[in-house]
Amino acid sequence: MNILFVCSRNKWRSATAETIYKNHPEHQVRSAGTEPSARIKISAKLIIWADLIFVMEKKHKQRIFERFAEEMYEKEIITLDIPDDYQYMDEELIEEINAKVGDYLQKIRK
Repeated sequence: MNILFVCSRNKWRSATAETIYKNHPEHQVRSAGTEPSARIKISAKLIIWADLIFVMEKKHKQRIFERFAEEMYEKEIITLDIPDDYQYMDEELIEEINAKVGDYLQKIRK
């Protein structure tokens, strides 16, 4: 399964999620940001590649649908509700991502 993690600038939250899951045996993982200043900007190509998209906040989901409505057709997008309160690889951020993403991935395996 191809999983895309999205936050605003792709520096802390989505980059951390990508790092955590990049060596997962069952998933290919990438990350991107919705802002013009993002390290890696969200694109139609990334959305088409993704089987599942995790966004950190509702605003990210809204921005993706506004810019890529056609590419989002029949795509699954999950909002993790993780605020922009953390640095890259912050222990609390890692715990929160693992708890929310791990639970979801367990559900879809069943």
